[in-house]
Amino acid sequence: MTWRLLFVAVLAVVAGCASTGDGDPRDPWEPVNRKIYKFNDTLDAYVARPVATGYQKVVPGEIRERVRNFFGNIGDVFIGVNNFLQGKFEDGVSDWARFAFNSTIGLFGIHAVATDMGYEKHNEDFGQTFGRWGAGPGPYLILPVLGSSTLRDGLGWGVDFFTDPLNETEPFAVHWGLVTMRLVQTRADLLDASRILEEAALDKYTFQRDAYLQRRRNLIYDGRPPREKEPEDESDKAEKGR
Repeated sequence: MTWRLLFVAVLAVVAGCASTGDGDPRDPWEPVNRKIYKFNDTLDAYVARPVATGYQKVVPGEIRERVRNFFGNIGDVFIGVNNFLQGKFEDGVSDWARFAFNSTIGLFGIHAVATDMGYEKHNEDFGQTFGRWGAGPGPYLILPVLGSSTLRDGLGWGVDFFTDPLNETEPFAVHWGLVTMRLVQTRADLLDASRILEEAALDKYTFQRDAYLQRRRNLIYDGRPPREKEPEDESDKAEKGR
């Protein structure tokens, strides 16, 4: 319940701080987004990145792969649900078959045997499902700790969180141990990408925003997004208004 209230509170605060501004129309909340981004970046620099770097150095690659497989297998359950909700029934069946084979033959998912059997790993979530149903992305949004999102994807993340199978694990220590391990593994997998971001971007915030929005658009349309309409300039609008 605490996490639910926190999530709702974050969205309410950001919505209340909305500012139209003169910047990117996709990012009307840029001033407050940049402040949250700075907080996240500091937290990452002093906590998440050092922990992930240490984990990568200490834990052998083969073990990290098994950890990645284990959590990926758990994720296949609701990846399948989202494929069904999007009308991609063949992919949904494939996701659940992956989960069945990896959970049994693959020993609770630590061995990704389903991949060798030809069952492709997919990437679906409730934010993508909302997008496939026609919901627009809404304003770009930086969530505390979680990072880049949009209003639609933030709501989708809330559903993802509430339906996460790890929520059913007990006792308390085991639950948060698994959650922490997944977070560390995920951050370790992004170490190379974060180095590229540090080296390539003059404005990391803008670079990350544009990359995120483009990637999410591609995911929603399975790599085949429709061509975006060019915004009309002021002279065109004035001409039409006559």
